[in-house]
Amino acid sequence: MMGVVMQDILKLIQERHSTRVPFDPQQPVAKEDVHKILEAARWAPTAHNMQNYNIVVVDDAKRIEELGEITSHISEEFVRENYEQLSFSEEELREKKVGILGTMFPPTWLDPSKVDKAVRETSSLKQTIRGSPLLLVVTYDTTKRAPASEGDVLGVMSLGCVMENMWLTAQSLGIGFMIMSVFSADPVESEIKRTLGIPEHMKIAYACRLGYPCVLTKYLRVRRALSDFAYYNRFGGRQE
Repeated sequence: MMGVVMQDILKLIQERHSTRVPFDPQQPVAKEDVHKILEAARWAPTAHNMQNYNIVVVDDAKRIEELGEITSHISEEFVRENYEQLSFSEEELREKKVGILGTMFPPTWLDPSKVDKAVRETSSLKQTIRGSPLLLVVTYDTTKRAPASEGDVLGVMSLGCVMENMWLTAQSLGIGFMIMSVFSADPVESEIKRTLGIPEHMKIAYACRLGYPCVLTKYLRVRRALSDFAYYNRFGGRQE
């Protein structure tokens, strides 16, 4: 029985992915499923069990529409550093084993010579939310940190554990899930905090869009082989 359970967990982990397509705004996420996802967040491991996070559940259509009106600019730093992670064919991505396909991004993000044009473009959060009937905005208290953790690195790791617990639970329920890092970017964060009444000392770590895809699409996902990153007894050591 234990072996079967472990196989199920590994399969769930392998099938977890970012659902980048639009969601059906007319198909809400059931409240009991939202509760399960939040319960998974509640039991995430955190540094010194500080549980330094709060989650704002946004399921009111008018409030989501209001958030969607907030506009943002892409940063030059993101465009340049993102470009280095892109592959421009499935063959290239299979060979690299890391990164993502460039076809997921606007044309101006795919050419280093067009960075100036890319950073001048304005988009609304509506284009990021893409019909999601449910948003989870994860915040943390900047006045606290894990003991002796410069920059609160351990606290950031904890927020990643919260993310993964929620994501895997959503995956197990057949609910699409995608992280929206733009919610934590200036000046977008300030507008979101004002709209949702989030106190000034709280920082938005990330937000998640959840829902059911309007269309089912698959895209190539790659991972390094175990032999590319797992060493034995010393760095670079191979299993005999």
